[in-house]
Amino acid sequence: MLSESFTKTKLKDPLILDLLQNIREYRSMLEDLESIKVDPNLTNIISNEVGKEFYIENEFHKAKGFRKLHIEVAEFSKNLKILHCVFFPDPKFDIPIFGMDLVKINDIVSAAIVDLSPASRNQGIKYEKSLSVVDKSSFTSLRELPNWGGIFSKNVFFASLKNKSEKNDFCRVVNQYLSILIKLSKEAKPEFKEEIIQERINYQKNYCMQQMKNEKTSMVLLKYFDEKWVNKYIKTVLFDF
Repeated sequence: MLSESFTKTKLKDPLILDLLQNIREYRSMLEDLESIKVDPNLTNIISNEVGKEFYIENEFHKAKGFRKLHIEVAEFSKNLKILHCVFFPDPKFDIPIFGMDLVKINDIVSAAIVDLSPASRNQGIKYEKSLSVVDKSSFTSLRELPNWGGIFSKNVFFASLKNKSEKNDFCRVVNQYLSILIKLSKEAKPEFKEEIIQERINYQKNYCMQQMKNEKTSMVLLKYFDEKWVNKYIKTVLFDF
């Protein structure tokens, strides 16, 4: 296993590359964007062991209104491909949590999810209407949320993608959610009331704690890493609070 500084992704999957390019473009619209320095051993993680080939690529940034902008691209055993993205807001700002995941096994997209999850009480009211008018009528295989999915908004999108048209439409939906996020971030002003900031911190803690209940994440990682490493990665890279 070895670690390298992040360069271009090794992943050549067209759908993930399209989504990655779009997310990076919207990320570049944020004010005061800069990289976050992290342990280099957690940036690019690669194994060429026969039968256990994998690589995980991470990008970490912050910007005005956001404490962490995280993008992860991963491939395991040459058939499981993952794009994971969470933009955590700075609790001083009234901005939702942007989350997006895509899971692809060979050529089948088994899971595609995107949401602007509320990061404070009643926050969703500000952008519910904008999300609700995003056209999602073309998708044929919507999925039920897991038991811990109460952290998501009323307009969370979760589906399997059945054909190229649905894959293109998912890219469109992600772009529209990101566009709403960017607009909200540019309008947001810093808050200095301790109780409001603490409420937003608590919402982010709960978001992370509920995400950690997704056993599929640890099940995949435990095939390649020991339990101590997996717990550290989940708690410090994916869902830190």
